[in-house]
Amino acid sequence: MTTLTLVPAQPTNFWSFVRRELRPKGKVLTPFNVVSVLIMAAAAVILTVRFAYGLGSVSNVNQEFPWGLWKGFNVMAGVALAGGAYVVTFLAYILNLKEYRAIVRVTVLNGFLAYVFYAGALVLDLGRPWNIINPIIGNSFGFGSVLFLVSWHFMLYMAAQFIELSPTFAEWLGLKRIQKVLAGLTVGAVVFGITLSTLHQSALGALYLMAKPKIHPLWYSEFIPILFFISSIYAGLCMVIFEGGISRRVFHHRMSPALLRSHDTLMVRLASMAAATMFVYLFLEGFKFLHGRLWLAFTGGWAAWYLVEILGFVAVPMVLLFRGSVTRHMGMIRLGGVMAMIGVILNRLNISVIAFKWYAPAHYVPSWMEVVVSAAVICVEIWVFRWIVLRMNILGTEHAHEQPVRAARPSQRLAV
Repeated sequence: MTTLTLVPAQPTNFWSFVRRELRPKGKVLTPFNVVSVLIMAAAAVILTVRFAYGLGSVSNVNQEFPWGLWKGFNVMAGVALAGGAYVVTFLAYILNLKEYRAIVRVTVLNGFLAYVFYAGALVLDLGRPWNIINPIIGNSFGFGSVLFLVSWHFMLYMAAQFIELSPTFAEWLGLKRIQKVLAGLTVGAVVFGITLSTLHQSALGALYLMAKPKIHPLWYSEFIPILFFISSIYAGLCMVIFEGGISRRVFHHRMSPALLRSHDTLMVRLASMAAATMFVYLFLEGFKFLHGRLWLAFTGGWAAWYLVEILGFVAVPMVLLFRGSVTRHMGMIRLGGVMAMIGVILNRLNISVIAFKWYAPAHYVPSWMEVVVSAAVICVEIWVFRWIVLRMNILGTEHAHEQPVRAARPSQRLAV
């Protein structure tokens, strides 16, 4: 007679898996860890005060300037820098340029975390944060508004990115069958995500079409939605270049040999694409200047500030990226990428904060506490990004639905 014995191995495997994955990997006492922990601890205190005593207790936003650093930097600029996810997936799956599939996972992860943390930072900047659910439940709060459209785009796009990453999570957990099911959803999620991205990147610019009297003429234009969309393309590409350079230095032991060999070539190609997109952006800026007769407003310090943005952080990095891609000079490419990213951040801050109500006698200036919280959001994102990269197959050469599923060891396998 055969006796069936039930062995309670699964709980043991589960908890050993949890303990192993929560254990720090690498050095703990590093300069970045120490500084970022101090920033996050300070931000935790500041946010406790903020939610206890209101938004005005820690920030300088008011009825005249309701959108400050947290929206202008964390949301407006952060979402633009996350544009690399939809650009790279478009190259890899829509244009079927398979060489870019080596960096799809890490790019989508970077974009997903950016949306989660930067769009999530909206909760910090709402006077009544519980009203964040209004776009979901309706509540008669402007179904026809651009902001309602943007909020739904954000939510749906984050869901699409999560689906794109879900095979990676299933692979990490050793869930072979679930990974195959999720991998079948990836291409549909990619197409859906690209569609949403092209809409909400431009819709963020469309928010300011109704604020013509409040934005300095050098930055206002009916072409703002198009300019926002185009700038998100090269901002996203430059972010991929920037992140790729850091990943190769910090996470090179997690990168496959094939990706290490092709990494510089991919960055060179992305740099040439970014330079071409920046040329289109400059062309449209020139068209905007002529069409809007902006030479009439081209006076004083605002004209000089406009030239700093357009020439210093668009034209110059465009030349650096183009020259670097021709000569394959990675240092020049990285410098151009960083300058281009600064230019996009500056453009978003100019439109939403700096050149907004430029005529006001008392202008908004962010408090030091707002700066600390913004820095803390970035630090938390980096910590989560690092935790995932060090544990999951993010820097492999193939995407999940093309990579053979590797069976996890019994001690690594989790029950469904």
